Parts: sequence; C-alpha cells; structure tokens
Amino acid sequence: MKTFMPKADSIEKKWYVIDANGQTLGRLASEIAKILIGKNKPEFTPSVDTGDYVIVINAEKIVVTGKKETQKMYRRHTGYIGGLKEVVYKDMMAKHPDRIITQAVKGMLPKNTLGSHMLKKMKVYAGSEHNHQAQNPVVLDLNK
Repeated sequence: MKTFMPKADSIEKKWYVIDANGQTLGRLASEIAKILIGKNKPEFTPSVDTGDYVIVINAEKIVVTGKKETQKMYRRHTGYIGGLKEVVYKDMMAKHPDRIITQAVKGMLPKNTLGSHMLKKMKVYAGSEHNHQAQNPVVLDLNK
C-alpha cells in the first residue's frame, strides 16, 4: 500500500469570503486558521501548503467578550533599547481593525516559513467591500 502525498502544484486553491460582523475574535480566527492550513480538506499534509485563500470583510465589527476591550494589549518591539510599544484593543480597533484579526490568526499558524506563506493568503478588510471579485470567491457562513 502506498500513502498519497499531495504536491504543492496539484492542490486546487479556492477563495472564500468570511463576514466578521458580530463574530467572536478567537472563534473566527481559529476557523480562518483551519482553512489557511488546509485542515478542512481530506488531502491535508502538514509539510505542504494545502490551504485556501480567505477574504475577511467587516473586520471593524468583530466582538470580544469580557473586559478584553479595555485590558487586552498588543505589544511589539521597535528593536531599539526600551522600544516596547503597547496598544490597547480599543485603540487598535479604532486605528487598524484589520491587524487585530491578522495577529489572532498569525498566532494560530505554524511558526515557520510555511506559516508565513499561509498568512499571506489571508486578505482582511475593515469594511464590506473587497477587490477580489475576479477570483469568484465563495461566501462561507460560519454561523452554523
């Protein structure tokens, strides 16, 4: 018996549109990560990028539970001494709502070059408009 190992060029990539309106941040991010990795397909292989493309719209309408709106911090470092920058969730939502979903999904992907390649297949938009109509994306409803 032989085990089927898919090649990167034999995988058919699809495009999905996910509406983040009213969705919880962590639950939405885990579903997006599952699609980007390719775990929703029967030919999933950990060492091959078998995932699909994901377009997330209405990122500004995502919700978090509890006190995360005032207590959740996003940290980054400039690389200089004392260069730690901290931003509260509420301020990040006001300035860059797309980065919130990107950071949540990035933490759920593999920490290697394959994971960074998977993250590039996700497009996040704050509003309800996107410019990927030519790819004929399928609307994916996560409210099961």
